Amino acid sequence: MHRGYPDRHLIIIFGATGDLAHRKLLPALYEIEKHTSARGRATILGVARGALNDDQYRRQVIDGFKESGETDPALVEWVNKTVHFQSLGDQGPGAYAALRRRIEEIEKARDIPANRIFYLALPLPAFAPTVESLGHAGLNTSAGWTRVVIEKPFGRDLASAQSFNALLHRFYSEESVFRLDHYLGKETVQNLIAFRFGNALWEPIWNRDRISHVEITAAEELGVESRGAFYEQAGAVRDIIQNHLLQVLGLVAMDAPAGIDGTSVSNEKLKVLRSIEPLHDTDFVLGQYAAGELNGKTMPGYLSEEGVAPGSRTETYAAVRLWINSWRWEGVPFYLRTGKRMARKTTKIVVTFKCPPAAVFNPYIVCGNEGNRLTITLQPNEGFNLAFQVKVPGEGMRLHTQEMRFRYADEFGRLPEAYQTLLLDVMRGDHTLFVRNDEVEAAWRVCDPLIAGRVPVHAYPAGSWGPTQAQALVEADRYQWVNV
Repeated sequence: MHRGYPDRHLIIIFGATGDLAHRKLLPALYEIEKHTSARGRATILGVARGALNDDQYRRQVIDGFKESGETDPALVEWVNKTVHFQSLGDQGPGAYAALRRRIEEIEKARDIPANRIFYLALPLPAFAPTVESLGHAGLNTSAGWTRVVIEKPFGRDLASAQSFNALLHRFYSEESVFRLDHYLGKETVQNLIAFRFGNALWEPIWNRDRISHVEITAAEELGVESRGAFYEQAGAVRDIIQNHLLQVLGLVAMDAPAGIDGTSVSNEKLKVLRSIEPLHDTDFVLGQYAAGELNGKTMPGYLSEEGVAPGSRTETYAAVRLWINSWRWEGVPFYLRTGKRMARKTTKIVVTFKCPPAAVFNPYIVCGNEGNRLTITLQPNEGFNLAFQVKVPGEGMRLHTQEMRFRYADEFGRLPEAYQTLLLDVMRGDHTLFVRNDEVEAAWRVCDPLIAGRVPVHAYPAGSWGPTQAQALVEADRYQWVNV
């Protein structure tokens, strides 16, 4: 298979009438059709319980595109030519047998080799029964290749993740499974590999000798909105820490992979995850947003949101201090935090380097508690800031912190959406940006103590940077969160 030219295939989207399919997957597939070498390679079969026919579903898809502002006149032709629908009805064995017949009919009518992608855009409880039903219907194999895409979360804890992985491997090889974490599809996350290993500047100083500590933050201004019932079953640890932030941590902390391929990159991320020392209760702080002011508006507290149980202890904020027991990172703390209703929306990595010896500049201050600082912004305003010391013009040796800045938008314009990148990689069979089964289980081993319910959940006002106890977590190591 040529890296840039996927085989012709049928992509079967379960949950095809849902929000994810209409907002992300179908627009991403249309962008792939318009702008990549995969033009004309994919045919789409939407699958859901609703009793729709092809024409009804196509109208629904077109209406969804129009609501999002899509005005391309070629859209309707693409939808009518490419998109089909199959109802699962009661989802019994007969429904899956009918699905198999429909797949074979489309492949025969359109002369498509038996190459199939099953995309499960479904809630977590539906994953296991759907995988099992596909396997029992013989849809886990074909004369071509078969791939199954699983959206995070990958389980609710270590035990459930192990159970689901075992079920997947009953029907599909690990090579056929693509566990999709959309953070890994962001261009700025992918660029961590290029930034670290494509520049000789960084590798000699990317270790305990030069780096004092690392922060990884994913902050949102939004609350749970209308998703309170979902969030009650998730919380910040399951929603963000266990998958998104630990995956970013793996890319920041890993050693150089043998190559830029799925196996090599996963091997190095796995070493990082397995080297994280077990967490103690003093290594993390959990919080829940209360009412407060944000952008000039009064925001309700989590307990007032629709679908939230009275007296809920579900965390909407988590801050974690991790230690990686490795030659490269011994003694360097990594701080991860995420929260809803925070002061500002941002996802960033902040690498703070150790201060230089100050004796040569006495009695002038070189740096207080911070040295040079590299900030990698993943969203919004994607790019890099490098803070360094310069002399202020005039008499005396007075130092001032200045920054060099790079922004992707200035150089490259609009970046591809994460789902566009990830779907194209599934079509190519490229696992580099996906999560392997042993990575999932290693991440849950780290996070299980966070969801054990042993520590209090502290209130913090909407519009703040989280509970005061999270500040004490980093102050214990003589650091401060970077909140700019």
